Amino acid sequence: MEGSAISDIKSRPIAVRYAMAILAAAAALLLRKILSPWLGPDNPYLPSWAAIVFSAWYCGIGPSVACVLVSLVGVWYWFLPYFRSFVLQYPRTEISGMLLFSVLAGFIVALGEANRRSKAASDREVTERRRIEDELRKTQEELESRVRERTTELDIAHQELSREAERVKAQSEWLDAANDAIFVGDADEKITYWNRGAERLYGWSREEAIGKPAHSLLQTDFPIPFAEIATQRREGGWQGELVHARQDGSKVTVASRWTALTDADNNLAGWLEINRDITDRKAAEGARQLSAQLLKTRDDEHRRIARELHDNAGQMVIALILNLGQLKPYESLRPEQTRILSDSDTLLQNLSSELRAISHLLHPPLLDEVGLWTALEWYVEGFSRRSGIATTLERDSSFGRLTPDLEIAIFRVVQECLTNVDRHSGSKEAAVRLLRRSQDEVWLEVRDRGKGISPETQLSISEDGSPGVGLRGMRERVLQLGGNLRVESDGSGTTIAAAFPTARGDAPVNEPAAA
Repeated sequence: MEGSAISDIKSRPIAVRYAMAILAAAAALLLRKILSPWLGPDNPYLPSWAAIVFSAWYCGIGPSVACVLVSLVGVWYWFLPYFRSFVLQYPRTEISGMLLFSVLAGFIVALGEANRRSKAASDREVTERRRIEDELRKTQEELESRVRERTTELDIAHQELSREAERVKAQSEWLDAANDAIFVGDADEKITYWNRGAERLYGWSREEAIGKPAHSLLQTDFPIPFAEIATQRREGGWQGELVHARQDGSKVTVASRWTALTDADNNLAGWLEINRDITDRKAAEGARQLSAQLLKTRDDEHRRIARELHDNAGQMVIALILNLGQLKPYESLRPEQTRILSDSDTLLQNLSSELRAISHLLHPPLLDEVGLWTALEWYVEGFSRRSGIATTLERDSSFGRLTPDLEIAIFRVVQECLTNVDRHSGSKEAAVRLLRRSQDEVWLEVRDRGKGISPETQLSISEDGSPGVGLRGMRERVLQLGGNLRVESDGSGTTIAAAFPTARGDAPVNEPAAA
């Protein structure tokens, strides 16, 4: 009966068989469209298999090929994304599916043709053919499933690689934006990364630096043997100061931090080095240390000269006064000699007073003997008397003693401020305030009511530091002790304020309050 049906169809004209095959393909595509809400985008070829089997079984090889082509074009246009377009969203995957469909359809067409040519097909052959079709269908489904899985895996891997590339690019841009010199080396100490900060600091471009041994290129001067630094770097990091050579041969001092980089097995894979240029800071520290040493040397010299004036020259003047005093009782002296003797005694008394004043101004003994406040009282009183400027002195009721270095610094700042008031301000009054803001800070303020400092000079002070030797010396003294100095001036006068840190452990020693 089956053979009869085949014969009936084959006896029909070729055009009819082509029409039947094409209609079968169209019906399969229509069925697939109807089933789309349930099947979704998966198995787009499934209904077409029936049309191909029908065509291969009943219509002949030519109509079967036409059915395959119509099915392939229809599935491509309607059921492969992008839908209703011949543009493919996933070209590699979908073309592989179409090729697989074509190959399998070809197999089916070939089997149908072989079946039609076999007049005496046995039940065993029919059963075997069905089994082959089932296996082919399963193989197709498995292949399509594998293709989809592999495509998904490739998409995920591509997305991860893209994200990792973007992350690495962003990190590289961040490192390039840093002002510090940052570079990475491998386990052989050769440079593998060199940021723009390193280019600016050292002068070598990234292309020139990469692949070179870092510390041969930079001619690094290590503070300790490199082996010790490498050990500390491996154990958790190292930081310290290094001296490097730039491309032009000049030296640069850097604050350097090293960190070891390890692989998944915790083996040393390289190192990260971050260097900050502190050349100017080191030069400023050296200049400050030199200035502090010069100030200390000057203070020591003042102390020595004051002692010599008091112990040597002062004692000799006193001896001369005593000798002249022994001549006064003589009645045999003529009036002219008596006058000369009296004048000489007066000159020697004045000289003794001047030597004592100079000695005390160079280094007041009160500063060492009874402390800063008493020395300031003596100095301010003498300044008011010598200059005619009414000067007041204010302090806390129980100020206490400070360290010797701090007391001499405060005394010299007050001395220099009042000297400037006398020479430059034109003020008739001045005020000195010495307060403890807390146990950790002393506040000094010297104020006058003079003509003030010109705007040009104030600008010079704010931009370049102190323009004069006096202000520069005061600033150095204050900075040497970790404090800060501020100058404020307008048409109503000038205020110089200085804050000095004090040690927490220095308990104040009460002095009698000023009357």
